[in-house]
Amino acid sequence: MRRAFLSIPLILSPLLARDVFAATKVSSARVWPANEYTRVTFESPKALKVQHFFVKDPERLVIDIENVELGPALKELAAKIGANDPYIQSARVGVNRANVIRVVLDLRAEVKPQVFAVPPAGEFGHRLMLDIYPAKPNDPMLALLNSDVADFGKSSAPENNSIAGALDSAAARNPIVSASKPRKDGSDLPPPTNNKLADSTAPAKEGESIVAGDSSIDKSIKQNKAPAIVSGRKQARPIIVVLDPGHGGEDPGAIGRRGTREKDIVLVIAKLLRGKLHDNSSFRVALTRDADFFVPLEQRVNRARRLRADLFVSLHADAFIHPQANGSSVFALSERGATSTAAKWLANRENEADLIGGVNLNTKDGFLARTLLDLSQTAQINDSLKLGKLVLTELGEFNRLHKTSVEQAGFAVLKAPDIPSILVETAFISNPAEEAKLRDPGYQNKMAGAISDGIRRYFAKNPPIARA
Repeated sequence: MRRAFLSIPLILSPLLARDVFAATKVSSARVWPANEYTRVTFESPKALKVQHFFVKDPERLVIDIENVELGPALKELAAKIGANDPYIQSARVGVNRANVIRVVLDLRAEVKPQVFAVPPAGEFGHRLMLDIYPAKPNDPMLALLNSDVADFGKSSAPENNSIAGALDSAAARNPIVSASKPRKDGSDLPPPTNNKLADSTAPAKEGESIVAGDSSIDKSIKQNKAPAIVSGRKQARPIIVVLDPGHGGEDPGAIGRRGTREKDIVLVIAKLLRGKLHDNSSFRVALTRDADFFVPLEQRVNRARRLRADLFVSLHADAFIHPQANGSSVFALSERGATSTAAKWLANRENEADLIGGVNLNTKDGFLARTLLDLSQTAQINDSLKLGKLVLTELGEFNRLHKTSVEQAGFAVLKAPDIPSILVETAFISNPAEEAKLRDPGYQNKMAGAISDGIRRYFAKNPPIARA
């Protein structure tokens, strides 16, 4: 009996060693809080097997991860839950049973999570995504359409514009649509330290014109006047512009040598641009994201279409294979292939954002894929080229242009069939000199001012159509 008893450890030890060896390490755990949803990401060398369920009173989301070690990344998760997270109050991590780690998220309200796996992409390994959405999401888009547009032109508000109240109400429910009062420099960000912003919207001198034959239009734009009177007819509704700061959250976009992330730069420029357009009472501006979180390409387009936007502008600061590439570019959609090798390369890179950012494929409805098959986008592309040319002209006033004409390629984010859409590459973040410019608040302000002027010139020549 003693000999049999002693043999048991010898039989079990290889099995235990195999289980320990097979356990996966979670290499990183990240949290991306935003008013729209909070994303929690677990990254590992191997795909993770999980189960999740809810516990009531109080609300908790429990995630059981099988066959993983309780390493530093999981232990540090609790410290990454911020006090301002709108959905997660706190997190606890511990060993639940053999080979099972339990993560408990204490929730602030009832939520509707999406839990899905993402295969390796770019520099990421296998990722497990927990997208925690509110059970009853708000819809600021409907508030903007139903209240703002209906009240356009009324004078009940102190600023002779009752739209501000509707926008404030919408913004309170969700900051995707913002009605915040911009600072004088057009930004709602904290003022830069020891650096005065250049004012790119100063009034033009008498007789000054950007393009011959457009002196009256350009003069009024430079003086920040609304293009509300066109051919003696007053504008009947606000011009709705959707700004799309590229990338965000898990997807940093391109990264410069000094560590500058594209997603951060374009968000700053988008907020500056929003402020400049809000200075003009004819414009109402929505952002596809107003914080550091990821929005799939298809949702960016769908949000603009739900808002029935008059314009869609996607902002980027990309990289190229050669660090010498420099200058600003403007792109429109192409149905027939790219206009250059560089345009095709950039489009392919931008279209990979869903792979990097992490998309739940179970919820995609394939709208973009159907669009080019079902609808002719000739009119949209023509309008986009007109807009792109005007923006490119303004950019060329203060920055070198990578190409002097609007390029075209199959950018997925430009495929709304009924909205003029352009993609602006503000500069190449892969170029050290241009990375330094992109980090400069004065350059950021000038970039926002140039794009704003191009948008105003476009609508001065192409007023928005009336709608029911």
